[in-house]
Amino acid sequence: MTESVRVIGGGLAGCEAAWQLARHGVRVTLYEMKPQKRSPAHKSDSLAELVCSNSLRAADVTNAVGLLKEEMRQLGSLIMEAADSSRVPAGGALAVDRNVFSDYITEKIRSNPLITVVSEEVTRLPEDGLTVVASGPLTSDALAEDIARLTGEESLHFFDAAAPIVDAETIDLSIAFFASRYGKGDGTDYLNCPMTKDEYDAFYDALIHAERAHLKDFDEEELKVFEGCMPIEVMASRGYDTMRFGPMKPVGLPLPSSGKEAYAVVQLRRENAEGSMYNLVGFQTHLTFAEQKRVFRMIPGLANAEFFRYGVMHRNTYLNSPGRLSPTYRMKKAPHLFFAGQMTGVEGYVESAASGMVAGINAARAFLSLDELVFTRESVIGALAFHVSDGENTVFQPMNANFGILASFDTKIKGGKRGRKEAYARRSLDLIQHYRKELPPLD
Repeated sequence: MTESVRVIGGGLAGCEAAWQLARHGVRVTLYEMKPQKRSPAHKSDSLAELVCSNSLRAADVTNAVGLLKEEMRQLGSLIMEAADSSRVPAGGALAVDRNVFSDYITEKIRSNPLITVVSEEVTRLPEDGLTVVASGPLTSDALAEDIARLTGEESLHFFDAAAPIVDAETIDLSIAFFASRYGKGDGTDYLNCPMTKDEYDAFYDALIHAERAHLKDFDEEELKVFEGCMPIEVMASRGYDTMRFGPMKPVGLPLPSSGKEAYAVVQLRRENAEGSMYNLVGFQTHLTFAEQKRVFRMIPGLANAEFFRYGVMHRNTYLNSPGRLSPTYRMKKAPHLFFAGQMTGVEGYVESAASGMVAGINAARAFLSLDELVFTRESVIGALAFHVSDGENTVFQPMNANFGILASFDTKIKGGKRGRKEAYARRSLDLIQHYRKELPPLD
């Protein structure tokens, strides 16, 4: 047995896995290829860099991802500790200042005496010694090829897109107005750019005819877009009203001047605590930078917008995990390996960190010769693990947290949809208290 457990990858899943291992008193060697090498989407030298949105999505436990966050808090998650410490206003969502968030995690990981961070690219999977592979959706080509060799199948991939970020000072506040949908939050979390029908028509036409960026090394016909992070131009191409029933829906955002709803609304969410940056909600894109500037400046209130970051598109790689991974994210064919993060087929920041938590806990228990800890489908953290490992899945695609993957109730729950969600939350959090007894005490 090696003297430490390896963790490959310093993203959210890898950092969470390393933290859980250290909580169990296990020494960890965490390999992160930055700063020697970066993927096209990474810009910072910090660990746990957020490369897409700064939102960790819904905060309330009556939403599945909100419930997952609370499960993780109660189980001692570093990622949730960092998120709560770097929170910025976002209505009913949990959004963070991305720099404060990453710096918090970096300091915690690097200052932990049981964790050694090695700045080195790993190109091959270890043949022995417990290892958590959390190399992320942007896994380097060499390591991805070795993973494909081990699984015996060609690696799967899809493309993920990030939304643009604009300078708050360049937003025209005589047009854009502050409001959260349905009045949630304190009213300053979002800026809203309303459109008339004529303005929407012009914007729609420009968007569907705009030039898209060339996707290097991949055939456009192979493009697989995950539904939860669809480029806005792809959404628009699906029909004239698709955006108006998606990110541009005007419902719950009455105009201050009339109290009536606009024809369509573009929402901008605060990106940092200072409120100096805003991102265009739901506007992930792979248009060329020049086209983004031209088309997105057609949005009322953004005619003179300056872009801190244009939208980008990058490859996400993931395993065909069902039947290959166990509910503890352990590889059946090579049980010294655990996988974690988006490579397993969970989708989203919080879901990735949750998989890292389960993999880290169970890698530690394997190292200490303890029985594995399997989280059941009555919890969101367990339902995600079941989705990833379920060998009966015939068409496997990445999955966000949602109540549909949880174990159903044997009896009818009163109170309609809201009542069912509240019941899911109560059942899950009661169960989490049982799991906490199996883990080291929280500080």
